[in-house]
Amino acid sequence: MKKKRKVKKLITVNKRIEKFMKIMLKAGINEDFTGWLIDQGFFTAPASTKYHGNYEGGLFDHSLAVTESLVEITEKMGIEWQDPRSPYIVGMFHDLCKVDQYQKIIDVEGVQYFGMDELKGEEAHFEYRSDSLFPGHGDKSIMKLASWLQLTEEEILCIRYHMGAYEKESWDYYDRAIKKYQTVLWTHTADMVASKVKGV
Repeated sequence: MKKKRKVKKLITVNKRIEKFMKIMLKAGINEDFTGWLIDQGFFTAPASTKYHGNYEGGLFDHSLAVTESLVEITEKMGIEWQDPRSPYIVGMFHDLCKVDQYQKIIDVEGVQYFGMDELKGEEAHFEYRSDSLFPGHGDKSIMKLASWLQLTEEEILCIRYHMGAYEKESWDYYDRAIKKYQTVLWTHTADMVASKVKGV
């Protein structure tokens, strides 16, 4: 039997969208793409079912933490990307594949009180969807993102190999990608800082 957990909401959906729009202005994200992200559940999906960001909105919170870490690494290390927007694009959308990967299962119905946006007392958990059309992780994120943005080779490789050594079958490709673009390694590092150090 699956362990039930209270749905964790650090901030409201509207606050997440506001944060997104503020930080992603530097990357030139348009309203149509933002609307698509809202419709797809980018601001409400979890980042995982049982690890980092395993709560409603965890995907955005994790993506924001990766973006902030990658921008900080870029500034401190004096890294030059092919495109100045790249640390924002790569950080925010490296896990875009997860927008349709999970479904929310309600265990205990919550109550919405008058004048409040959020439900109180709801308990739920997330499971993998059985009807997703695309498998994969980095590849799937690139496919979804490429419908909206023209990506540089560097951005594509950073997103594709952001899992680093966790994808053992891709090790040789990952190694070659790092040799061409050191930012591939820094992307993986930012992801690890967000998930393992910041716990998001």
